[in-house]
Amino acid sequence: PVRGGLNYREAHLAMEMLHDCGAVTSADVVEVNPLLDSTHGTAKLAVELISSLLGEKIL
Repeated sequence: PVRGGLNYREAHLAMEMLHDCGAVTSADVVEVNPLLDSTHGTAKLAVELISSLLGEKIL
């Protein structure tokens, strides 16, 4: 999290909107390093965001 950055719901909304417009044909996920993520929080968030990009709705 950074000041002025996206919150959890805004990030999911962005992924859902990208899915809904149908323009995304591929995605590259970066900055997920399991060795630095001892509680797996970043990895879980990455999976959730990718799921939203692929069409899963969180609400």
